[in-house]
Amino acid sequence: MHTVQVRLRRDAGLSEPGETPGAVTLATPFGPAALRGLPPGTVAALRALAGGASEDELARTVIEHDGDGGLLRWHLLLRKLSAGALLERAVLVPSGGEVVPSSGKVVPSGGEPVAVLRPYGGGPLRPAAPLAADARVRLSRFAVAAPEDGRLVVRAPRNPLGVELAPAAAPLLGLLADWTTPAGLACPGLAAGTTAAVLGLFADAGLLVRPTPEGEDPERGAAPLAQWSPADLWLHTRTREPRATGRYGGTYPLRGVQDPLPVAPPAFAGPRIVLEPPDLDAIAKTEASLTDVLEARRSIREHDAADPITLDRLGELLYRTLRQRRTFTGEDGQELADRPYPSGGAVHELEVYPLVVSCEGLEPGLWHYAAGEHVLERVADPGPATRTLLDRARSAAMMTEDPQVLLIVTARFGRVMWKYETIAYSLILKHVGVLYQTFYLVATAMGLAVCGLGGGDAAEFAAASGLDPNAEGSVGELLLGSRRGGAAGPPPGWSPEVPA
Repeated sequence: MHTVQVRLRRDAGLSEPGETPGAVTLATPFGPAALRGLPPGTVAALRALAGGASEDELARTVIEHDGDGGLLRWHLLLRKLSAGALLERAVLVPSGGEVVPSSGKVVPSGGEPVAVLRPYGGGPLRPAAPLAADARVRLSRFAVAAPEDGRLVVRAPRNPLGVELAPAAAPLLGLLADWTTPAGLACPGLAAGTTAAVLGLFADAGLLVRPTPEGEDPERGAAPLAQWSPADLWLHTRTREPRATGRYGGTYPLRGVQDPLPVAPPAFAGPRIVLEPPDLDAIAKTEASLTDVLEARRSIREHDAADPITLDRLGELLYRTLRQRRTFTGEDGQELADRPYPSGGAVHELEVYPLVVSCEGLEPGLWHYAAGEHVLERVADPGPATRTLLDRARSAAMMTEDPQVLLIVTARFGRVMWKYETIAYSLILKHVGVLYQTFYLVATAMGLAVCGLGGGDAAEFAAASGLDPNAEGSVGELLLGSRRGGAAGPPPGWSPEVPA
């Protein structure tokens, strides 16, 4: 038969100040927890808990020192530790193996647990309701399994717990792909009681789905969960629900692993064009007010083919939206920057690559804007990859002709991921959003046509640029060109009643 072992979570520890009897300090991911005035049996049980023991063994330890009267206090403490996400629970079989009644075969276990319920985030936690033998269950369609430290770990997006599976229990994932019942579930190599115990861990970790009282699937019917894809729900919950992740925000996960990336990327080897900085003081005296620009802002998908955008106008737009005004070193040693738009932690990981079709004074092809020098660098000539990028952009915008310029926004991921954990990619997307708005407002004020796109092709950009997509990849695109009429202010046909 199996046993259930309880132990402190693996990233927690226990220490005892020698000068204070009955005092124990728990080092946890959420900070130290000092316990004082504990009876000897509770202290001895906590020592055993640090290495792992069954609840019966822990209870016997308490009774041995404190008698039956110490059990209530111990059980209350154990419940608090469990609710605070400080415990792991493992289902183990005897070290010699487990006899499967249906076959009489002894399955070697090697002393390894079959499954471990382990916390990743924090509490408070509440155990799931016990599973009835005839309860209909299946694996959540949002569950994700991935290897971790040599074991398969299964997690659900909104739960701070995960289940670590040994190979003997891994077949459960396939068996739970469709509706079944605990009584009808037979996992090869596991006794029925052991399988039921592992299912209990699955339930606690939020991995199982049960029908609603009306018999509907809560993840696929008309319920709110039906609108979510697994990838979207994972991104949302990991970046917006810190208790489910454990490590969140500016944790510096790569400090000591690699140096932070410099604020400017390496220069491209192609020709360089030094751009003329615009006179911002002169512009400020004649340009429309922020309110007028905001009210006039809209997406414009038509460009004036007879009078294309010029290099000077493109350079002015890039200068006013993206230039690097200064650099400085943060307290963490990372080189930081100041640009016209905000960036979390001042990391400014975004780069812009104008893919030019028609721009007076600039040859067609893929260029990179070096924000620190106000320079355009030649990246690639027109080719199959740039053609695909333009075709996708034109299709997304429902244009009949190519855009004059496709502004491709990329992220140097390591700039953000060196410091931020869990929220890194969502932070990049926030930066893309504020850069979009900055482009929209400046382009509108300049009388240019601009239109942000909702998606692009990162693989084709990698092919066109020669960049490693895991190091720097495209995360946004905008169409840019000259506007018919050419003047700043409300575009033709605009009125307050027309959605912007």
